[in-house]
Amino acid sequence: MSNQFGKAGEEYTAQWLETQGYIVKARNYRSRYGEIDIIAENHEYIVFVEVKTRRSGAMVSPLEAVTREKQRKILLTAQTYLLKSSSALQPRFDVSAVTVAHGEILGLQYFPNAFGE
Repeated sequence: MSNQFGKAGEEYTAQWLETQGYIVKARNYRSRYGEIDIIAENHEYIVFVEVKTRRSGAMVSPLEAVTREKQRKILLTAQTYLLKSSSALQPRFDVSAVTVAHGEILGLQYFPNAFGE
């Protein structure tokens, strides 16, 4: 999957979040632990979103692609963000699965609280 499709998936997800009432606070936020694709908030949550862009019919589902190690890095990066930008909102970790085929975005599946036990 090219970086071009990944960026398109992130843009598509950011726009979708805005239609759902979220304000995008940061994109591609980096810490020494890793990167968070999108950080957004609404009246209740600050969400840390991992975007997975996949071709239609991909062998590995987007949720399976977010391994325990990847989750750990996202959690540590989120902690770094929250230390610098304190928030009273409840944190949540979501996954956005964007499907592409023939260079076009087909759709999005959104998994709130994807890291839930």
